[in-house]
Amino acid sequence: MSDQEDHTGTPRADDASNVESVTFKRLVQLRELRIEHRDLDDVIHRLQLDLYVNEVQLRRLKKRKLMLKDQITRMESELIPDLNA
Repeated sequence: MSDQEDHTGTPRADDASNVESVTFKRLVQLRELRIEHRDLDDVIHRLQLDLYVNEVQLRRLKKRKLMLKDQITRMESELIPDLNA
């Protein structure tokens, strides 16, 4: 039995507010990641218009953008409630 459970193993009422707090923090982080992803998309688009673009820099930005997209997808998946619960 953990400190956060009563004698029946049921989570305490104050855990609900903790869950809401964690969920809120994740939503804020998800929002920040989406903004960064969108900003990277804009930068990549502008750089692709440049005739003298640094291809290595462009590749790194695209890789970072892809990593962000994967992280966003993973976080979105974690926020979806488990239907079997």
